[in-house]
Amino acid sequence: MHELSIATEIINIVEKEASRQHLTRVEEIGLKIGALTGVNPDALTFAFEASTGDTSLAGVVIKIEKIPVKGECRACGNAFEVQEFVFICPECGSSDLKISQGEELDIDYIAGQ
Repeated sequence: MHELSIATEIINIVEKEASRQHLTRVEEIGLKIGALTGVNPDALTFAFEASTGDTSLAGVVIKIEKIPVKGECRACGNAFEVQEFVFICPECGSSDLKISQGEELDIDYIAGQ
């Protein structure tokens, strides 16, 4: 379960950033997770909650925005959302695509006081 190592890294990053911003309490963390990352949002939430029980981040709410896969066809320039992981341009049928979205694994925001 690589979600546990991701949760651990999120905890490290958020604790450092909260300290840097002089936050006394973190209330919410926003994440952006692309469809191509292979990260299971439920497993990540569980791993985060299990890992923060004895930390200053215990009880923090995680909001996850799932980012769909988008691509741009190199053959015809068509930009489109990839449906059901079929990496073929719906306009011209080419499989020569540049992925423009869907690989994100980002901390979008940290809300606190």
